[in-house]
Amino acid sequence: MPAVTVQSTLELPRVPMPDPETTPQRPVRSVTTAPQGFEGEGFPVRRAFAGVSMRDLDPFIHMDQMGEVEFAPGEAKGTAWHPHRGFETVTYMIDGRMEHQDSHGGGGVITDGGTQWMTAGSGILHIETPPEALVMSGGMFHGVQLWVNLPRANKWNPPRYQSIEGPQATLLSSPDGGALVRVIAGDVAGHQGPGSTFTPVTLIHATLSPGARLVLPWRPDFNALMYGLSGRGAVGPDLRPLDASQLAVFGPGGALTVTAAERPDSRTPEFDVLILGGRPIREPVAHFGPFVMNTKAEVMQAVEDFQNGRLGVAPADRLPHTTPGEELK
Repeated sequence: MPAVTVQSTLELPRVPMPDPETTPQRPVRSVTTAPQGFEGEGFPVRRAFAGVSMRDLDPFIHMDQMGEVEFAPGEAKGTAWHPHRGFETVTYMIDGRMEHQDSHGGGGVITDGGTQWMTAGSGILHIETPPEALVMSGGMFHGVQLWVNLPRANKWNPPRYQSIEGPQATLLSSPDGGALVRVIAGDVAGHQGPGSTFTPVTLIHATLSPGARLVLPWRPDFNALMYGLSGRGAVGPDLRPLDASQLAVFGPGGALTVTAAERPDSRTPEFDVLILGGRPIREPVAHFGPFVMNTKAEVMQAVEDFQNGRLGVAPADRLPHTTPGEELK
């Protein structure tokens, strides 16, 4: 994985080991396997949150693992122009490149450990599509898109766009150097990630060497989820097995534990996991397509506003997508 790496994790700040006497480890409440699906114009995804209670996910709404897939020339696909309202989209590119453009002036290329953090707020149009050169050449594509809910008080905030380049992530290591911890947003043991969020959340990509163990201090008022990106290992104090494309939901406590398998699978020698959590919003959720509001009436208003052009206008120099003539339908 070409997401940000270092030559020696021993040169990085260490995540201190939480005191087991005062900081109980969070038990694993469930492990689910993400089913396969397709998104946008047909690129393959894993629906990471399928079958998990919204109560366990709050403040998160939806997460897709995009790929990991090797596109042949002409195969790469993205999305058409489409609207959002009421939440934030977080696109983390592990491998490959994705172009973003929105009706509020945000845009750029997300690549190799970079993150796009887009606050849809009161409403926005955007597109995510592979660059033309990638479509022509083909190549590896692997990323994650996460939807973070906004509290009622922030759903009508003006749209905002953050581009977080891979090298901006805060890099830490486990005490023995066996794990590389990339903090994209939130705080880990006093080390702050670069992402700015309305809803308090922590987002981490960790890579563990074979047999390595990582124990992270975790805010007791946050929920806690861990998703296997590649490789295999175990999570929690009882070493519950976790493989690629599986999601672990943790119970209460002050620390998270993940251990990489001693004998990795044949495809990758390391165990890569996405670790995320946030302070639950505990408000009603009305979710329909690209709109996440508090009531059905608000969702219906969002649909009407989109149909009447009140969620923004795609710029004159808008990016094309791979199925011409279908945008904004």
